Amino acid sequence: MQFDKQQIIELLKSKGNHDQAEQADNDLPEKVDTDQHAELLGKLGLSADDLPGALGDIGGKLGL
Repeated sequence: MQFDKQQIIELLKSKGNHDQAEQADNDLPEKVDTDQHAELLGKLGLSADDLPGALGDIGGKLGL
């Protein structure tokens, strides 16, 4: 599954993880594939299983 890097950054910021959000901005490509980038997501405290629901919640709040 693919997500925009900005969605992941906003998710981290919404959780108060500003350091991880900055790390995500530096380390992740613009399009993040949960399979291909699982290790990077893990370093940010995220898992592929958590992203679809969490990003759906954030997208609704942001009007995406």
